[in-house]
Amino acid sequence: MLGALLSSSLAKKFVMALTGLILVGFVLGHMLGNLQTFGAPSAINGYAYFLHKVLPWEVLWLVRIVLLAAVVLHITAAVLLVRDNRRARPAGYEKQKYKQASFAARTMKYSGVILLAFIVFHLAQFTLQVTDPAYRELRFDLDGKNTQDVYAMIVYGFASPWIAGFYLVAMGLLCWHLSHGVASMFQSLGLRNENWYKYLHRFAVGYGWVIFLGFAALPAAVLVSWYGGPQLVYAEAIQEAVAGWDGQSPLYVEYPVEKSDAVANLSP
Repeated sequence: MLGALLSSSLAKKFVMALTGLILVGFVLGHMLGNLQTFGAPSAINGYAYFLHKVLPWEVLWLVRIVLLAAVVLHITAAVLLVRDNRRARPAGYEKQKYKQASFAARTMKYSGVILLAFIVFHLAQFTLQVTDPAYRELRFDLDGKNTQDVYAMIVYGFASPWIAGFYLVAMGLLCWHLSHGVASMFQSLGLRNENWYKYLHRFAVGYGWVIFLGFAALPAAVLVSWYGGPQLVYAEAIQEAVAGWDGQSPLYVEYPVEKSDAVANLSP
């Protein structure tokens, strides 16, 4: 079935564009969700609680399956298109196209591989939570409900300079990828022409920068807060809790009192 779907060049481009549209929407939603970390801890913890405890598991897994399928199909279509182009075009034509193509377009395959590696690590860190034992033990009292402290997990996770640096590099490549991919997506869906080209290109570049700045703001704020700068996030409270943790019991962070009155304590 997959082979039939990707049998023609036009079909491959359409699949790549459609899956790209799905992933572009997810990236925007994920960025907006992350930005809740700049609010009270109960904001993003409540958001995470809704996704994992309130939202029906069938809906959550349907979204996950669709996203996974979109990633697999997007990469597959991209690899097949590169292979087909190399087979169909003579060497001289390839050199000419190389000179004409943008640097973003020429490096798409490399940025794509690095982004894939980042996605795998990011899932291992924050979804599977296998990179640090503290992640699973961070707890939060959300209006009487004992939930995971996603806020503390994110801040603690980005306190590592090399993890934050890897994240920033990956987001930079994502911005680079989007600057070319979004415009190409419109072309593959038949929605781009010469009159609209420059506007769509500007939109793609602008969208890429919005995504980069939105994602980069969080690790940058964590590093500033964690290493003695202004407390843009509650880094000091998390540092104190982690420093006094015995490595086994549930880990609660004592945050400053917040408007929601959903305040966590150091002892269960």
